[in-house]
Amino acid sequence: MRLSWLKTLLVGMVIFTATALAAAENAPARPPNVVVILVDDMGQTDLSCYGSRFYETPHVDQLAKDGVRFANGYSACTVCSPTRAAMLTGKYPARLHITDWIAGHERPKAKLKIPEWQKFLPFEEITLAEQFKSAGYATASIGKWHLTPALKEGDEAYYPEKHGFDVNIGGYARGQPPSYVSPYRIPTLIDGPAGEFLTDREANEAVKFIEANKDKPFFIYLPHYAVHTPIAGKPEVVAKFKDKASKMPDLKQKNATYAALVASVDDSLGTIRAALKRLRLEDNTIIVFTSDNGGLLPITDNSPLRAGKGSAYEGGVRVPLIVFWPGVTKAGVVEAFPAITPDLYPTLLEMTGVKSLQSVVDGISLAPLLKSGAKPDRDAIFWHYPHYHPGGATPYSAIRSADFRLVHFYEDGRDELYDLANDVSETKDLAPSEPQRAKALRARLDAWLKSVDAQLPTANPAYDPVADKAGKAKGKQAAKKVGE
Repeated sequence: MRLSWLKTLLVGMVIFTATALAAAENAPARPPNVVVILVDDMGQTDLSCYGSRFYETPHVDQLAKDGVRFANGYSACTVCSPTRAAMLTGKYPARLHITDWIAGHERPKAKLKIPEWQKFLPFEEITLAEQFKSAGYATASIGKWHLTPALKEGDEAYYPEKHGFDVNIGGYARGQPPSYVSPYRIPTLIDGPAGEFLTDREANEAVKFIEANKDKPFFIYLPHYAVHTPIAGKPEVVAKFKDKASKMPDLKQKNATYAALVASVDDSLGTIRAALKRLRLEDNTIIVFTSDNGGLLPITDNSPLRAGKGSAYEGGVRVPLIVFWPGVTKAGVVEAFPAITPDLYPTLLEMTGVKSLQSVVDGISLAPLLKSGAKPDRDAIFWHYPHYHPGGATPYSAIRSADFRLVHFYEDGRDELYDLANDVSETKDLAPSEPQRAKALRARLDAWLKSVDAQLPTANPAYDPVADKAGKAKGKQAAKKVGE
């Protein structure tokens, strides 16, 4: 009798185990989580893995070792708001008509009159957050938003919660933090203990969100306020880099406080990856690390790239781009294919199996490239900035095709052409010596501008060169204060 009972029990356990295993095998796999980290004003060479000898970024370097590092990663614009809009919609800023940081610079006496451009993210656009939310993801925006009308009553109507995010922590109209140390004076962020550092707080909020949603797929958009002005760092970290700078006098990058701010971003990534590992989510979480535009001069140095944030050249738009797709990307790959911000939208949707609800997308999916190295069928990317910027830009449009980049300047109609494979610093303008190539690229650029209904600058009837020179100097001083 006893043996019969034991036999029945054992048979029942075997059947139960087999049934459970079969159910597990047949159950749909949980979609991967997604964490997108968008750093503000981080130039491509601000990371150790991209060649910096001064800044220290071990956690970002490890992410690059684990995933794919793009050697030719580009932001959609030379300033922030347009790139953020492109990230969230998959569309070029020119198509969105969000072509400058909100609310932009005023040069009323300049040679050209800028167009009436869009100064908030339109509600009809289907954002990444809305895409993921429709697929059952929990969604959070943690950090800088800067896609609302500039500091006007009723800005809340344009906040991340209105664009598919369940949670908005720290995002509002301003593009820079009043302070990196609590009290922050950010209306959408409760102040922490005195002395708490903002980048740490953003990371901790991301960890809280992960912990609260660990049993369902989640999408975290983490647009750090760092490394935007006002430049700040933890005193002990600043002291460390001051000592390092004193021992390396030949470095072009040597701002110790900026180095400490860069380190805080790196620490944030380390905090998030440690939490994913602790919760056993690291093998099912895609991580993207990039920036909204090039590094701000003279705070950092973008060498060998020319110029920096707010310019028409590579230093204004070439940025770090690292993608880690667990179980898919090969470790330590350095990818030469040029990728640009709008590409992340279709890429993330394909990586997660989420069907796109957006009818028009300018970016292309990089998922096949990340999977197997298969190069996408695209040979040109574009920029359009019909504005003036104290960083050096006058209204311009640009195209990169293969290794050649052509920049068209609207004030005098000139074209500049550079061979990036042999002249990444853009020191030799090839337009005079290769007129046919320049003409062909300009024709493609003009056709693209027409296809996206780009707004163009026009002759300014109020042009006054003397008054504009004074206005330009005043704009530079104002920009130094806010870093825009």
